[in-house]
Amino acid sequence: MFKPKGSFSSFSINDVAQAKEFYGQTLGLTVEDMEMGFLQLTTPEGHRIMIYPKDNHEPATFTVFNLVVDDVEAAVDELNAAGVRTKIYDDPNLPTDDKGIARGMGPDIAWFKDPAGNVISVIQESGMMS
Repeated sequence: MFKPKGSFSSFSINDVAQAKEFYGQTLGLTVEDMEMGFLQLTTPEGHRIMIYPKDNHEPATFTVFNLVVDDVEAAVDELNAAGVRTKIYDDPNLPTDDKGIARGMGPDIAWFKDPAGNVISVIQESGMMS
């Protein structure tokens, strides 16, 4: 039977400097330089995510990273104050309020994009399955 000894997630970006500033300064995550221009994010739980530059990068059309918060509205206010746009969807099947928060369909959640166009969310811990 296959038994890996570890795991990590990864996704591409098109500008390492922008990604380093966004993930490190705007989102407050630990960002470390790696070989070949790669970056390593460390989540609050200590998980590692590798971000790698790709010349022909195309943004993911799905959520690549979820940030769990106690209060999604407060998180959205802080992100908006930092210049992050959270109202990125205008879909009747996925209704969001004026701040871009989807409510009442599971945990409250808002999506935004990193500088490379990848989709990230802030999701409220209450209402999540354990």
